Amino acid sequence: MNLNFTMIAQGVAFFAFIWFTMKFVWPPLLRAIETRQQQIADGLAAGERGKQDLANAAKRAEEELNAARSRAAEIIAQAEKRHTQIVEEAKGSAKAEGDRLLAAAKAEVEQEVTRAKESLREQVASLAVAGAEKILRREVDANAHAQILTQLKQEL
Repeated sequence: MNLNFTMIAQGVAFFAFIWFTMKFVWPPLLRAIETRQQQIADGLAAGERGKQDLANAAKRAEEELNAARSRAAEIIAQAEKRHTQIVEEAKGSAKAEGDRLLAAAKAEVEQEVTRAKESLREQVASLAVAGAEKILRREVDANAHAQILTQLKQEL
């Protein structure tokens, strides 16, 4: 065989192989490579989005935690204010009740004093009548002198 013919045949076979590879083998390989590159890029982007979402979620969680702490502090302050208000109301009602009881006791004391004075007036009047009866050594008519005794009670 001829060396030139072998070289030309090998060259033609090589170009036919290249043409066949570029026409039928190369496009599916390029598509597979591009698909894989796209998947890798999408995966990296998803990972980056995941990191960003995680950072955002952590930030939101911190904000929610701060809001909850703030709300808890507000609720505690309201509870303390309500506690103080209830204590003040209880003090006020206790003072009012004490004042009412004191007024009632004073009124009762005044009534007892009035009753005692009335009783003393009656006893003094009785003693005066008894004394006058003993002095006069005669019987005093209670009906006749009832007006005098009533007037004497009012004067005492």
